Amino acid sequence: MLRPQDRLSLFIGLRYSFSRQSNRFIGVVSMVSLLGMTLGVASLITVLAVMNGFAGELRDRILSLVPHLEVQSASASLDDWPLLAERLLAYQQVRGAAPYIESKVLISSHSTVRGSLVTAIDPASEKSVSQVSEHMRGGTYYGLLTTPYGIIMGSLQARALGVAVGDTVELTVPRLTLTPLGSFPRRKRFTLVGIFEVGAQLDGSQAYISLASGQKLLGLGDAVHGVRVSLDNLFDAPALAQIIQAEEGSELRVRDWSQSQGSLFTAVKMEKTMMTILLLSVVAVAAFNIVSTLTMAVTEKRSDIAVLRTMGTRTGTVMAIFMAQGLLLASVGIAAGAIIGVTLASNISEVTLFIEQITGAKLFNPQVYFISDLPSRLMWGHWPGTGAEPVCDLVPGLARNAYRPGGGAAL
Repeated sequence: MLRPQDRLSLFIGLRYSFSRQSNRFIGVVSMVSLLGMTLGVASLITVLAVMNGFAGELRDRILSLVPHLEVQSASASLDDWPLLAERLLAYQQVRGAAPYIESKVLISSHSTVRGSLVTAIDPASEKSVSQVSEHMRGGTYYGLLTTPYGIIMGSLQARALGVAVGDTVELTVPRLTLTPLGSFPRRKRFTLVGIFEVGAQLDGSQAYISLASGQKLLGLGDAVHGVRVSLDNLFDAPALAQIIQAEEGSELRVRDWSQSQGSLFTAVKMEKTMMTILLLSVVAVAAFNIVSTLTMAVTEKRSDIAVLRTMGTRTGTVMAIFMAQGLLLASVGIAAGAIIGVTLASNISEVTLFIEQITGAKLFNPQVYFISDLPSRLMWGHWPGTGAEPVCDLVPGLARNAYRPGGGAAL
C-alpha cells in the first residue's frame, strides 16, 4: 500500500514525464535515452538467444558422435569388457554401451599426410551410443563389416586427403614392429568405405574402423581400451560418472563429455560472457543518459521544486518525483526492448532470409559455417553464465537424479 507522499511523488513524476510543456531539448534527450535502453535490451536478448542456439547446435552435433561417458581401464587395455558393459547397462539412466579402441594415427594418401584420431568400434553396438550411421554422406556405414580393413572418415578429412569412397589410405600407428632388419612403425592399408559429416570440427579429425581391425592393428588380441556409454539425459553424466567411479574403484577411469569436450564448451561460455558484458555496456550508457535527463529536468523544474518545498513537501518526496520519472523511462525502454528482442529472436531465421533476399548476399555460407540458417534458442530464466543447457555449466545436485542398479536412488 502506497503512502500519501509516495502517491504524490508518483503522480507528479508521471505528469512530468508526459508533460508537453517541458523543454524540447530535454524531451529529445529523454527519447534518445528511451531508444538507447530499448536497443540495448533488444540486442542483449537477441544476441544471447542466437549464441544459445549456436551453442546448442554445436553441442548436439558434437555429442552425436562423442559418447556421454567413457569407462576406461587404468591399465593399457580391458579384457573383461563384456562384463563391464553388462554392469553399466544395469544403471537405469544408461541407454547403451559399446566397446572401443582409440588411437592417434597418421593417415596418408597419394597426395598428403594428416594426423587423425581413429576409433575402432563395433558397428552394431555403436549405434546405441553415437549417431555416426545417421550422418553418412557417401558410402555405407556397414562397410566396416563387409570390407576387410575398411575405414570411415569425416568429409573435411577426406577432402584434405584428396580421397573418395573406394580409395585406399595408409594408417601409421605409434607402435613399433621388430624385424630382423630393425624397428619399423606399424602400418596398414585401409579402404575408404564411407564418409560422414556432422558439421563440426570432428569432420576433419575423426575416423572409424572396425573393432577387429583395431585389435589387429594395435596388437590387443580380444581386449579393448574401454566402453562408451550413452545416457537418456546427457546432463546426468557428471553425477553418474562419480557414482560409477566410486563403485568400480580405481581399476577403472570414468570420464564424462564435459571433461572430454570441456575446453570447447568453456570457450563458448567465455564468448557468451564477453558478449553479454559488451551488450550490457550499451544498456549502461542508456542508463547514464537517463540520469543526465533527470539532472536537466531538476534544473528546469527549480521553480516547481521551490513551490513544493514552500508548501511543506519533504526533500525525499521531491527526490522521489524525479526517481519515478526516471524509473518510468527505464521501464518503458526495458519493456519495449524485451518485446522487440523476443520477437526478433523468435523470427531471426526469417529476418536473415529477408535481408539475404534484399541484399542478394549470403550471410551464412553453409560450406563455411555448416549451417544454412541462423539458430536461435530463447531460454527463460537462464541469465548469462548461470544457464546450464548450451554449455557445460552443470547444475549442482544432478546426483539426485542418478540411480544405482536395482533402482535405489543415489545420494
